[in-house]
Amino acid sequence: MNKFQLSRLLPLVAALVLAGCVSVPPIDLSTLPQAPAAFKEGDGRWTVAAPAAATPRGDWWRAFADRDLDDLIARADRNNTNIQVAAARLAQARAIARITDADRMPQLGVSAGAQRVEGYVNGTGGPARNFGVVGANLGYEVDLFGKLARASDAARLDAQASEALLQSTRLLVEAEVAQTYLALRAIDVERALVRGTVAAYRDTLDLTERRFRAGDVAELDVARAKTEVAATESDLLALDRRRAALEHALAVLVGEVTASFDMPVAEWKTALPVIPAGVPSTVLTRRPDVSAAQYGMLSAQQRVGVAKAAWFPDVSLTATGGYASPELGDLFKWSARAWGVGALLSLPIFDGGRRAAGVDNAAAQLDEAVGRYREQVLVAFRDVEDQLSELRLLADQSQAQARAVDSAARSTTLSDARYRNGFVSQLELLDARRSELRNRRQALQVRAAQYQATVGLVRALGGGWGDAT
Repeated sequence: MNKFQLSRLLPLVAALVLAGCVSVPPIDLSTLPQAPAAFKEGDGRWTVAAPAAATPRGDWWRAFADRDLDDLIARADRNNTNIQVAAARLAQARAIARITDADRMPQLGVSAGAQRVEGYVNGTGGPARNFGVVGANLGYEVDLFGKLARASDAARLDAQASEALLQSTRLLVEAEVAQTYLALRAIDVERALVRGTVAAYRDTLDLTERRFRAGDVAELDVARAKTEVAATESDLLALDRRRAALEHALAVLVGEVTASFDMPVAEWKTALPVIPAGVPSTVLTRRPDVSAAQYGMLSAQQRVGVAKAAWFPDVSLTATGGYASPELGDLFKWSARAWGVGALLSLPIFDGGRRAAGVDNAAAQLDEAVGRYREQVLVAFRDVEDQLSELRLLADQSQAQARAVDSAARSTTLSDARYRNGFVSQLELLDARRSELRNRRQALQVRAAQYQATVGLVRALGGGWGDAT
């Protein structure tokens, strides 16, 4: 090989050597949360596992065995605006990924033009005359330093993050539909309970008025009974307001107009699912928000490589072929054919610090993405612990509250019998009824909280547990 040939190869050799210098910075794994061997709640039976973002989440709401809930979630999946927005963002991200991939492919185009020129054209002078050109252009950017490949990888990771965010949005909407529906059903039961108490107070008021007319009690007893009736009726109206607000919230969640949406009062037959032990070891890491944060972190890592590659030259290959003639009638003659090939190497020498700032910006975005991912993982662990402890304590509270309800109901029965026989004052009966109503409503609230915590655990786990058992 002579010196001339060697000198022609030196730029290529140098470029290949420089290509090896383009790398992405490693992520410091020591800064990320370390998964515990087991969760604090659950007696060590609840453990963690490796990431499983692709694991199916299943129709988790079917564990509640409620047809109305099934119908509401199906309508929300079809019509909820938040889900539609997330789906549109996913379509945008996928389109951007295809655009980025297209930059790595050869670009082919055709062109045609005509102009009237005077003077020298192709070394030939003359009077004003027509000049026509038709041909094809082929261009290709050689990705020696991996800039285009890293940009493509970053766009693909962004699309995967958008897909995870769509799953996260869908899970969030489904859980919110379930929690709103369950809260509405709890309100229906509470309204029936309070309505029954109003009837009991009215019965006591009727009895007190009869005894007042007979001269057995004072007017003060009648006033007290009327006060209890009016106060309990006020509570009932407050529950009506809350139910209307919940019904309107359901309408928005399922993507329907509140004026045409109706959720009739029905018996609360929703089953409370029993969550088997050990399931989180296979489903916790499916949380789509964690997956989205992870994909975002990896995408930011690739973009650091793209920014670093800006320091290296761009190499473009071009080729053209077609016909050119000063006479339009001779444009497609073989003698009018023309072609050309070329290569272009470009490297900015001075850019005022633009490329250095680009690298710094990409590195800062990576730090931000790592911090966001770290926070999301910590939140995931906290959410699971919160719901597990909530369910455990609510189970104990439910048992204690059931005992309180039994005692309060017995006290009301005894007080009512003694009052009717004139052995106790009205105050004792009214106090017993208030205590029973308060304890029954508290028991109902504990039951409703168990349903809410169960749905909350589904959200914390990233989906249902049926596909993992």
